[in-house]
Amino acid sequence: MIELHYWPTPNGWKITIMLEETGLPYQVKPVNIGRGEQFEPAFLAISPNNRMPAIVDTAPADGGAPLSVFESGAILQYLGRKSGQFYPQDERARVEVEQWLFWQMGGLGPMAGQAHHFRQYAPEKIDYGINRYTNEVNRLYGVMNKRLADRDFLAGAYSIADMAAWPWVVPHKNQGQDLADFPNLKRWFEAIQARPAVKRGFAVGEELRRVGPMDEEAKKVLFGQKAR
Repeated sequence: MIELHYWPTPNGWKITIMLEETGLPYQVKPVNIGRGEQFEPAFLAISPNNRMPAIVDTAPADGGAPLSVFESGAILQYLGRKSGQFYPQDERARVEVEQWLFWQMGGLGPMAGQAHHFRQYAPEKIDYGINRYTNEVNRLYGVMNKRLADRDFLAGAYSIADMAAWPWVVPHKNQGQDLADFPNLKRWFEAIQARPAVKRGFAVGEELRRVGPMDEEAKKVLFGQKAR
């Protein structure tokens, strides 16, 4: 059984999509990041960076004690190895997947997150920040669009690289992007969106999603963190 410590965000959706695609049994343990539950000692014991998602595999392949994994990219790789799905064993195919997985982890996710912050949540509208990150997300969408011109998915076959990138394209409007400007990306996005497992994974925790604007308490928790 996989215990999934989760909140319905793009990084959380990566893992619910992978779990639904593979059919691995899992149990959701909500972590309300707007109320500071990510700082509780029990959660920090498995995710020392105080970020979700994190998993605990209660039945790891080596037969040993429960194994915890934090960081969404590492979790996707772990689940790929455990299930034997969506993460190739062939070296060349695996390298293709890993390149695009780390491209998302190091580029698309952080840059889209900054675009969201400056466009949606910053208490002051700072044109430089808005333009800087909106333009960088636009550039990254262009990279994907070019990559997808001659293949169905980022690494050729559908993989954890696509599961990592797709949730960060879901809120494209909040990032100031129009998918009509990126026809290959749009085709890829819609093809993944239509997958039954993606629909199920995206729906996990729907009742937990905040209705209306983020309140001030949540903003203090999410945007005011320091080492402490």
